[in-house]
Amino acid sequence: MDVPTLKRQLKIKTGAVQRLLKENGLYTKEIEELGIRQQNFIAENREEWDIKNVGKLIEESKKMVKDTHTRLGKAAIELRDVVVAAKQQEALAEDEDLLKAEEVLGTANL
Repeated sequence: MDVPTLKRQLKIKTGAVQRLLKENGLYTKEIEELGIRQQNFIAENREEWDIKNVGKLIEESKKMVKDTHTRLGKAAIELRDVVVAAKQQEALAEDEDLLKAEEVLGTANL
């Protein structure tokens, strides 16, 4: 790949990994909040429908966490491949996009 293509791919893949990290965190936080809400509903003796509905929302959020984690893993692998290719280009040795991509990969911990 040529240098401009690598830079563009670094930006795209880095953005994708950042977005998926944020999305995964939001769904995880949502699960915690819904769990607290469900416990409150149980403590308040709310209707059975309300409690079951929150349970369904929790299950849906758990599925989304699993999905975003899978997509995050794939995106991180793609980013890592682009980073490896970019490191072989002397013109990109200290490039800002390359450094950011490496930082995001470190954050992803994959």
